[in-house]
Amino acid sequence: MKFALFGNTYQAKKSVHAERLFRLLRQHDAQLCICREFYRFLAQDMRLEEIPPEAELFDDDRFQADMVISLGGDGTFLKAASRVAGKGIPILGINTGRLGFLADISPEEMEETFDEIYAGRYRTEERSALQLRCDDARLTREPYALNEIAVLKRDSSSMISIRATVGGALLTTYQADGLIVATPTGSTAYSLSVGGPIIAPDSKTIALTPVAPHSLNMRPIVICDDREITLDVESRSHSFLVAIDGRSESCRETTRLIISKAPHTVKVVKRIGHSFFDTLRNKMMWGADVR
Repeated sequence: MKFALFGNTYQAKKSVHAERLFRLLRQHDAQLCICREFYRFLAQDMRLEEIPPEAELFDDDRFQADMVISLGGDGTFLKAASRVAGKGIPILGINTGRLGFLADISPEEMEETFDEIYAGRYRTEERSALQLRCDDARLTREPYALNEIAVLKRDSSSMISIRATVGGALLTTYQADGLIVATPTGSTAYSLSVGGPIIAPDSKTIALTPVAPHSLNMRPIVICDDREITLDVESRSHSFLVAIDGRSESCRETTRLIISKAPHTVKVVKRIGHSFFDTLRNKMMWGADVR
């Protein structure tokens, strides 16, 4: 098999996991290509000697592989997902971060996991993504989000007004610090932290969750993911922020945002027997009685 490797370039103390990963891949006679940014971090900053000398290097999304490995936390996984885009390559997330909701394979499970992969004992989950369309080229260079697209006020000044239509019908005008449009995968990320609902990954829905709304009766809403969402924003500063899976850019007030389901899905590699509900209970202590 051929693997493409992305990694976290901010966790020097976790480089030991990369060494172990390289040894495992060597045992399986795997081919490897490495994101150039991660390679430089390992070779120059960490002076790692275990890097396979025959590994190919690539930039951006210019690679082909049977499977992508994300070595880091959920942020690293999202970065890998943005580079995979419509390639249809499944992504294996090895968690060296904190929570690890997307990257849910622990370093201690690496050996068993690769044995299972080579034996064909694994499954892939197809996760829906969002696509942003607008007239701002900075945003449309990487327009896809696995978690969410968020519209936020730019500074600490007054709230912004966000006029939202769904499928051509007016939903409402949000007076708030922002609005999060989340996939089911993203429902346990930013959206959840501001009161959004937890949504099962296969539910074919989109959640709209306001950030600090002015009205207490302005609640999150869940819609079918075949609807197109149009957002028009007004701000006293005449600009606002758009964050696509955390990659944020400032936008002019006149920029209309059109959000829809992406034409592709993101394939996530899962071990057999691991479920979304296991992750909820074990990593988020969902439903736990702490009395």
